[in-house]
Amino acid sequence: LVVGVGGIFMPSYRGSDDYVVTPFPVVQGRFKGVTFRPRAGGVALDLIPEAQEAKVGFALGPVVTYSGNRARRIKDDAVRRAGKLNDAVELGVSAGVTAYKVLNPYDQLSFTADVRWDVAGSHKGTTISPSLTYMTPVSRAALVTLNVNARHGDGDFNRYYYSVSSEQSLASGLPMYRAKKGWDSVNVALMGAYDLDANILNGGLSVFAIGMYGKMLNDGKTTPFTRLRGDADQLIGGMGVSYA
Repeated sequence: LVVGVGGIFMPSYRGSDDYVVTPFPVVQGRFKGVTFRPRAGGVALDLIPEAQEAKVGFALGPVVTYSGNRARRIKDDAVRRAGKLNDAVELGVSAGVTAYKVLNPYDQLSFTADVRWDVAGSHKGTTISPSLTYMTPVSRAALVTLNVNARHGDGDFNRYYYSVSSEQSLASGLPMYRAKKGWDSVNVALMGAYDLDANILNGGLSVFAIGMYGKMLNDGKTTPFTRLRGDADQLIGGMGVSYA
């Protein structure tokens, strides 16, 4: 089991060019055959036990995430006048496949896809998030992870976050805009972890850092919240400490 906490420097909302610092937790590991895998603002559970020395593994289980996008800490005056949104809690299913010993005896390459539905009554929509992850140690003390992921939102999801209604337009001065379903973002992230006693095999304290570049797409890019008041290019950086 790995638990950790860190601080992350991120846009104040999806598509913003204003940045805030916020804390974030990390939970990862395996307990009695159930694997915990972190998600942005949540966690996915893999209920399929992995066989020893398996070259290919499969994952299936529930996933839950939380999002406070445009719910608080909005720095842009026009976006703030458009009104705050409600917090979203998404619950769904995660499935994937992992190949082990791809380039060396200790690495792994995973493809996963999450399908999540809003259960908090905010956007009332559905998202699909595929992800490709490569993880490998680079020494006995250090581990690196490269991840590429994207998100597709249905009409309810994209309209909630990217449309500008007549009331929002009147309050903010932004032009009216109506979003439709489609891919709203793609991200590339690199994370590194270093064990403080130089041995990742025996647990203990580690420090980690993460950097991510994201690109808003389609309505995520052309919405006035991004096009006029923000930036389609999104940068995220963070660091923290964990205990295994």
